Amino acid sequence: MVCVKISSEWSSFIKGLNEVQRRRAAGLKALELGYGGISELQRVSGLARDTIRKGIREAKQRKIVNIDRLRKKGAGRKRIQDQNPKLKKDFENIMSHNTAGNPMKNIKWTNKSTYAIRKSLKSKGYSISEDTIGRMLKEEKYSLQANKKMYEGKLHPDRDEQFCYINEQVDIFLNKKQPVISVDTKKKELVGNFKNSGRIWTKKGQVQHVNAYDFPSFAKGKVVPYGAYDINLNKGFVNIGISSDTAEFAIESIRQWWKQLGKKYYPKAKELLITADSGGSNGYRNRGWKYFLNQFAKETKLKITVLHFPPATSKWNKIEHRMFSFISMNWKGQPLTDYEVVINFIKNTTTEKGLKIYARLDKNKYKKGIKFSEEEMEKISIHYHHFHPEWNYTISPR
Repeated sequence: MVCVKISSEWSSFIKGLNEVQRRRAAGLKALELGYGGISELQRVSGLARDTIRKGIREAKQRKIVNIDRLRKKGAGRKRIQDQNPKLKKDFENIMSHNTAGNPMKNIKWTNKSTYAIRKSLKSKGYSISEDTIGRMLKEEKYSLQANKKMYEGKLHPDRDEQFCYINEQVDIFLNKKQPVISVDTKKKELVGNFKNSGRIWTKKGQVQHVNAYDFPSFAKGKVVPYGAYDINLNKGFVNIGISSDTAEFAIESIRQWWKQLGKKYYPKAKELLITADSGGSNGYRNRGWKYFLNQFAKETKLKITVLHFPPATSKWNKIEHRMFSFISMNWKGQPLTDYEVVINFIKNTTTEKGLKIYARLDKNKYKKGIKFSEEEMEKISIHYHHFHPEWNYTISPR
């Protein structure tokens, strides 16, 4: 066979044509290439040899392409809707009981699958495929929908101003070469052979089987990952607790970050800036958070500034989208069978931008519901900032 070559530009061009134009362009090219052209065009375009030969015949006859239609009038099979006029009505009756939608928009969605709809229509005597049902759904302006996280709750009127304030303070600390960390608790996870959301590539027949039920009684325990993310260095630390997510545990996690990373990278640090959510173990209303943070300040001789994100804006915290999200992606589809597996998944989480995470297991037990008296709170050397003092404050060591 004569060796022929078709340029990549021509291959891309032919793929953008409709079926008639593509067939005739292939026919012309085959005539131009001569012997061996049909085989090469079949390989490049994916068209059948008979289709290319038809294109050659049409090219030789110099037929004019009708741009209004591609096929002869009446050609092709009739749609099942046209063959069965009653089908549309039965289809609409089935969908009317399983449809939701926005009355202000001409879009609907259904909680029935194409398989379930096909089964319902089959019981009425229709022979119809799931692909045809999918086309009918689109024609009736149905669409596939999924829940989308959007509403953050009632927005505080000073939300944007607080964001600006946090950014200004972060810039000040970074310019002074003082550490800035973003802290938060990741979602608790059961330890054991449980299903973990997500899918991974595996060889056929080698799927990993897990427990059918996620009952806590089946678990070896639970993990409470509390993280500290260094905004400047792109390094993170996760303290993996096995007890409760308390203020004492949160501060112990920050203490461990300081011992293992903070002192190493900031040996001359005099201050520390922490950005945190407004609730939970590091919430601005949590007395234990300020009490144990004061103890940490005394130990390290650091002046600690805390800036809280406004309520319902926790996803804006850097640790969420720069560290925790990548940990979740790294262990997706993998059961967290024991504590060592959890630690390894976290420590081996990396990104193209050079994220490095350190992790340790915290076996301490943290008591919930500890009360702190007014006298104990008054001993804390705390300075509240002028702007939203409940969210922004500095604790000084004595």
